[in-house]
Amino acid sequence: MKKAVVALGTNLGNRWENLSKAIRALELLPGSTTVVASSHIYETEPFEVPDEQNKYLNMCAIVMTELSPRALLGACLGIEAAMMRERTVKNASRVIDIDLLLYEDEECYSDELTLPHPEIKNRAFVMVPLAEIFPDKKALGYDFASAYQRVDKSGIERLG
Repeated sequence: MKKAVVALGTNLGNRWENLSKAIRALELLPGSTTVVASSHIYETEPFEVPDEQNKYLNMCAIVMTELSPRALLGACLGIEAAMMRERTVKNASRVIDIDLLLYEDEECYSDELTLPHPEIKNRAFVMVPLAEIFPDKKALGYDFASAYQRVDKSGIERLG
């Protein structure tokens, strides 16, 4: 079993229900996958978006899994598809977005998957919930403490 960290976000429909459904779907994945920890939910302003959008709800979760990094990514994309995520324009509004951020003892640099996720240190909406479940700012060996200090955290509100 390996630990992995995922980030979840949504800004369409019933955002709370979307996150809840996605977490439940992660729990149903093969490979004895279980969610072992999750952050609170944060409401955040849209980030680098192509048009005016609703605010997002974001969170992070730690999963334990026997799935490989690529298989876990594929499973996350499958959850997005099952929840009717449409991939049209980059950074468009979405019912659900599930990003694989980190995978224990793994680095990967391919067209399909990059681990650690290359944008972690640029996104407060990822680092704030990530810091909640990794208060020392070291997630599976990935140190984001200095980036966390630098990033603008305004516009991020903890909801529940």
